Amino acid sequence: MTNDNNIETDVLIVGGGPVGLALAVELRYQGIDCILIEQTDGVVTDPKVSTVGPRSMEFCRRWGIAQQIRNAGWPADHTLDIAWVTSVGGHEIYRAHFPSYAERSLPDYTPEPEQVCPQNWFAPVFLNDLGEYPDGAIRFLSRLDSFEQTDKGIIAHVTNLEKESTEIIHAQYMVACDGARSTVRKACGVDAPTFHPTQVFQSVVFKAPELATVMGKNHAMVYYLVNPILQEPLRAVDGDSLYRLILKPKEDGSVRDAEEAIRAAISIDTPFEIVSNVPWRLTHRVADNFRVGNIFFVGDSAHTLSPSGGFGMNTGIGDAADLGWKLAATLKGWAGPNLLDTYEIERRPIAVRNLQQANANLQRTQKRAIPPVIMTDTPEGEQIRKEMAVGMERSNVKREFEAPGVHFGFRYESGGIIPDGTPPTDDPFEWKQSSYPGCRAPHAWLEAGKSTLDLFGRSFVLMCFQSTQGVETLTKVCQEKGVPLMSQHIDNPEIAKLYERAYVLVRPDGHVAWRGDTLPEDSGALIDQVRGSF
Repeated sequence: MTNDNNIETDVLIVGGGPVGLALAVELRYQGIDCILIEQTDGVVTDPKVSTVGPRSMEFCRRWGIAQQIRNAGWPADHTLDIAWVTSVGGHEIYRAHFPSYAERSLPDYTPEPEQVCPQNWFAPVFLNDLGEYPDGAIRFLSRLDSFEQTDKGIIAHVTNLEKESTEIIHAQYMVACDGARSTVRKACGVDAPTFHPTQVFQSVVFKAPELATVMGKNHAMVYYLVNPILQEPLRAVDGDSLYRLILKPKEDGSVRDAEEAIRAAISIDTPFEIVSNVPWRLTHRVADNFRVGNIFFVGDSAHTLSPSGGFGMNTGIGDAADLGWKLAATLKGWAGPNLLDTYEIERRPIAVRNLQQANANLQRTQKRAIPPVIMTDTPEGEQIRKEMAVGMERSNVKREFEAPGVHFGFRYESGGIIPDGTPPTDDPFEWKQSSYPGCRAPHAWLEAGKSTLDLFGRSFVLMCFQSTQGVETLTKVCQEKGVPLMSQHIDNPEIAKLYERAYVLVRPDGHVAWRGDTLPEDSGALIDQVRGSF
């Protein structure tokens, strides 16, 4: 039932940033009707540099848009090196080499490594996939004014800023993807306490069309400035002419002169033009709750973390993938009564973990005291630079930029996941693929171009590495309970070794729910537990 200003949908998503878009794509992939409202016209003018992490890229693969993200514009032959310099064009202290996308080979743990794709490229790929309302899911220039939660769901009052008219959207669930200052979360009375002191930065985006050519083989993707004035990163945004310089404001809190700062950061004479200069607050917060009734908080509305290491957006996309299948299962009627509660139980600890990892990266870059002599061509200057390089090599600074353990090594714990034996280590730098329940199921190639991960998405999948005897009982139980299940017999000793058990049950989001060397006596109890009836 929809008339001009009374609209019905299953899920109302508030906020069209990367995480809101990811949730909308996941819900549509699961066959769920949703509407995403976004206050702006959707055009990204200040592209936050987003490296889409490898786990997020795996979800993009599931949604059929990974290649569009890769083709969005970042040049395949552009350097991905990270260099620590006194200034761009000044003394280089240390360099972490990474092969360009054209040169790199795939790691053995994922079919989809990370991809540089700033938000102004990322958003259009998702918009293109989702489409605009009424044929698609997105309503731009739509502002949430108020909402109420009833026993039937959510009634939201939305202003259409284009028509200056009010619409009422009735939804069974509402998901707040409305950012760090989430008005929805605040209206629900949920606090997001601070874990570390808030810091103020400013972000200067500028064009320097000749910089890459001038730097030649010494060009880098990220320059960490190490001098007495600036100790922040300067980063290539689009692999062409756009760069971003992060600055700490002056001692008294006033904004630094952008032109002066760029000249301090780049010591060679090259033309540049400032695009934007905006202050931003770096907060480290995690909401006390990720759910109030039928309202959920996802992405920055649930947690904010330092961009050091690039975990922020990717943590939010992880939220969307976890909540998406659980909402779908509930709306389709096969979820147990506790499944939606596991969203907060599973995701909140991951937000805290990633916040602490990102903060550790931030602290590492902020601890250094920089003597002015480091800038000079003197023997003392050279000595200090050498000592610093030795320290950076020893402390393995490269690992901040190569952290598969942070992206993949987290493990869910909730009533819907059945433990088995000793869990793998929590140290993200010791990570290797594991089928331990709660972990993301391991990737292996089944055939050219087809990963084990390509089996997961819309149903539970039972991976069988031995006989399929007894599987029909499990299948029958699932049919009776309306739970989608696919069983997959895999006759490959290498993959069997990677999966560690004869039978591994994988959830729609690709995380292991249960594993064992024999199928359980009571299939019904197992299925009830993994679908949230516990």
